[in-house]
Amino acid sequence: MTDNAPVAPWYRQPWFWFLTIFPLASIMWGITTLVVSSSLDNSMVSDDYSKEGRGINMSIARDERAAELQLAGELSLQDKSATLMLDTADGAADYPYLVFNLYHPTLSGQDKTVQFTRVAPGEYRGQLFEQVSGRWYYDLQGPDNDWRVKGEVRLPSSSPITIDAKGNAQG
Repeated sequence: MTDNAPVAPWYRQPWFWFLTIFPLASIMWGITTLVVSSSLDNSMVSDDYSKEGRGINMSIARDERAAELQLAGELSLQDKSATLMLDTADGAADYPYLVFNLYHPTLSGQDKTVQFTRVAPGEYRGQLFEQVSGRWYYDLQGPDNDWRVKGEVRLPSSSPITIDAKGNAQG
């Protein structure tokens, strides 16, 4: 064996790569994790649990108020027009307008709001800007936002959709 044997440069040494690949990979993984975690919004965490609890209690009170009023009606959707017939325990509903929200179960960007205007006591009309189909959650609110009727519906529906204060939708 001679002392003049040629030695491969450092970047061709297998032990160099074996010893450096794992620390480099962990550094890259750490940087990637840091960038992703700092750029995402963590909307599941709430800073004010008591405020959310009070909001939930207010929502329950609105649902109970709708049950007290015994709100019930039928919603007809044809193309982009909507007709709502709404009755209370005292007779035909007599609100100046109603707000009807449609919530998509998974895509909040597709949620829709329809404002119904009164055309006669207990009869309301509104317009949708586009056709809706599939499964939706809805809530119907009065102008003072003191009651709410909510439920679930599948659209389009060939028959009128029954809306009542219990949140049952059929159609």
